Amino acid sequence: PHRTKEGQRNWIGKSVGAQVTFKIKDSQNQLHDLTVFTTRPDTLFGVTFMVLAPEHPLVMQVCTQENKSTVAAYIKKSASKSEVDRKADAEKTGENTGAFALHPLDPSKKIPIFISDYVLMDYGTGAIMAVPGHDARDFEFAKKFNLPIVRVLESSDELPFEGDGKLVNSQFLNGLDKNEAIHEMTEHLKEEGIGQKEIQYKFRDWLFSRQRYWGEPFPVVHFPKKGLKTLPKNELPVLLPEVTDYQPSENGEAPLARNKNWMQYADKDGEIGHRETDTMPGSAGSSWYFLRYTDPLNEQDPFSFEAQKYWMPVDLYVGGAEHTVGHLLYSRFWQKVLFDAGLVSHDEPFQKLAHQGLILGSDGEKISKSRGNFVNLDDLHSKYGADILRTYISFLGPMDKDKPWSDKGIDGVRRFLDRIWRMVANEEGHCHATDIILPPEATKALHKTIKKVTEDIENMSFNTAISAMMILVNELYRLEIKPLAALKPLAQLLMPFAPHMAEEMWKILGEKEFVSLAPWPKFDPAMVIDDTATLGVQVNGKMRGTIEIAVDASEKTALEEAQKISAVVAALGGKNIDKVIYKSGKILNLIVK
Repeated sequence: PHRTKEGQRNWIGKSVGAQVTFKIKDSQNQLHDLTVFTTRPDTLFGVTFMVLAPEHPLVMQVCTQENKSTVAAYIKKSASKSEVDRKADAEKTGENTGAFALHPLDPSKKIPIFISDYVLMDYGTGAIMAVPGHDARDFEFAKKFNLPIVRVLESSDELPFEGDGKLVNSQFLNGLDKNEAIHEMTEHLKEEGIGQKEIQYKFRDWLFSRQRYWGEPFPVVHFPKKGLKTLPKNELPVLLPEVTDYQPSENGEAPLARNKNWMQYADKDGEIGHRETDTMPGSAGSSWYFLRYTDPLNEQDPFSFEAQKYWMPVDLYVGGAEHTVGHLLYSRFWQKVLFDAGLVSHDEPFQKLAHQGLILGSDGEKISKSRGNFVNLDDLHSKYGADILRTYISFLGPMDKDKPWSDKGIDGVRRFLDRIWRMVANEEGHCHATDIILPPEATKALHKTIKKVTEDIENMSFNTAISAMMILVNELYRLEIKPLAALKPLAQLLMPFAPHMAEEMWKILGEKEFVSLAPWPKFDPAMVIDDTATLGVQVNGKMRGTIEIAVDASEKTALEEAQKISAVVAALGGKNIDKVIYKSGKILNLIVK
């Protein structure tokens, strides 16, 4: 889904921009390089101040003597905040270091340097060039500290203007649009040796360890002399030991650390080491479990290259949208790493992904224990059986949409399945369907249903597939004699939704094998074409009625039928028809002046 791709794209956070190097003089008159990353190098002439993250290594080196105490106090205060808190703070705070950077395009221009905790050390370079005329955050900071604000993008809007416009007050960039200006500035920075094009990502390192019992143990051992060593392949996999207590300890120590016998390890040289007691996160196994499915009995490797090449990639993966930037993204990471390592033959794990909607409580809210709006499926299963429940859930609505639960709807599905059963068997369970030739209308209805159900299952439109079968059942129910020729394919169409009942039907209708193994029914393309169509009749573009007419009827026939409708006659008002717009089976529009 587009929303899922967009969510992953934003999480990865690819940013194309440029690195720009500013020079700073410290209190000893020594020059330092301060590098920033910006996606808008075209706005470089609008820079009026710079901001460093409190943790930036240059802060205390370039800070003037008279500012050191206030800067140090601010750094200490920032260290007590979490990254989430720093991002969430609405009010921008900061301290002036007293230092200045030299503008790379005009070294005579001195730019004041501040520190502020809204700049993070692990994104970009931990330093930003502030363009307050065209960034709301920088604008707010500039206003608070009474810093200059310069317009470099043409617009009638007040500052800060964050849209796109022609460059102004920007020397050789004046008059260029955004993309042209970015290209020109990036090339200029490269030629002058003060910058270059760069691509950065929001990605962070993946913390791949947990201090808990449940998880895959790391196959590594810590030795006093040899350091960290991996275990040989013939000792894999490392299994969790049997323990009586797998609760975490109060001091944060991993539960496995309490198992001294398991922890101690002697290598072939007799050196004693201890196993790693952290375990892997749950995502370690869930990121590649589908590959193990391709070769589940392999005792030598996680899977063979040949097995995964035959089965992979997964044709269809159905999973919750809440895993967009979790499991569904991790699986892609994992597959690409394995592909780069030459262990798998495809660099993407899934060919198609679909998200299922939630089943909501009868109150329209997400089902939860706290709300008490949950549905006890065991009770419903005891009352209705699995087939009715499966069919009803499929019939609730589009697969990818949230759907409220209603017990009332189950009875409608039960009546539908009961009607099918009554056409197949009598009260004693014996077949009373007959091998007769289907009437033409019933034949067309059957072939249309096969086509509709086949396409809807492929498109995961299960609710409309069931609706199509309901229409067919109504058509067949009107026949005095119930035809085997229609009931057998109906059993096949019903099988994905009500498999137990479909198998019983198949047996009663005289078949010996399983219906689930029978070839899927095929439709005759000639039988799914309608002979007639309902055609809307318009007068001067306004709908005045409908006619039932052959799809290939002539314009003359259509006109004659249309003039039998009283509303059309009244709209014409006795006037001559100046023009007829007629498309066979689609539209009839009569134009009068």
